[in-house]
Amino acid sequence: MPHYVEPLFRPPSEAGSLIFQITVGCSQNTCTFCGMYKGKRFHSRPVSEIIREIAGIPAAYRPRINRVFLADGDALVYPFEGLVEILDALSATFTNLARIGSYASPASLATKSLEQLALLREKRLRILYFGLESGDDETLSQIRKGFTSDEMANHALKAREAGMKLSVTAILGLAGRKRSLTHARSTAEWVNRVNPEYFSLLTLFHRHNDEFVSSLDQCTRRELMLEAREMLTQMNPRFTILRSNHVSNFLNLAGSYPKDRERLIKDVDAAMEKAALRPGFLDKVPEYAEEYY
Repeated sequence: MPHYVEPLFRPPSEAGSLIFQITVGCSQNTCTFCGMYKGKRFHSRPVSEIIREIAGIPAAYRPRINRVFLADGDALVYPFEGLVEILDALSATFTNLARIGSYASPASLATKSLEQLALLREKRLRILYFGLESGDDETLSQIRKGFTSDEMANHALKAREAGMKLSVTAILGLAGRKRSLTHARSTAEWVNRVNPEYFSLLTLFHRHNDEFVSSLDQCTRRELMLEAREMLTQMNPRFTILRSNHVSNFLNLAGSYPKDRERLIKDVDAAMEKAALRPGFLDKVPEYAEEYY
């Protein structure tokens, strides 16, 4: 059976997937807002270990597996030849396998050529989960993302050209009060340029990142909702499914662009009107936190 070095993370949409942890931690791990992998030293696990874990799945369960997720933080950084071997073993073992997914950082996308990404897609690595965080370069510099918005767009477009699906995330409140609307507009512009299949919003929250959060002039709920509204107003991708259903969000949204654009904006307006009936609610900073490890 698979061996995991906790904590283990996966996207909400991979809840039913079998997970193999081919890397431990995040190869970048410098982003000041992110506390997911701060307690781990990054390393790639040997191919032989992963192959043994795949082979260890009981034969009776194998036909039930139609999705696999490769962890940890950016498993795409795994050396190409070894990754191909792992993908081949997955396809040979799970005959009903329809899709393999992985987190992908801009750093890991930089390690793979267009031709390599296209081959990985042929071998069923079909969706990459990409943390944009913000389309605003000043905000990206403050969080030490290590890449500009333009560089990240180029890497993301390379993955799209290779036929990969992209699920992109951005974080409400990440820029603080001063650059809130700039962050919203720049992020919308990035989405319009890349046209990812999926775009999800999280809200900044406490998880082993207290130093960064305390350095911000944090947005109130009212400002976060206006930030989301500005982003929705400026977005105009050709076809993108939008969600803000992460546990950190107090504003839940679901729809697709361009079909649901006006309805989504109205949903934010309606939510603000309803929230205004609770005295003081909109003027407070959200306090959601996770301290599980």
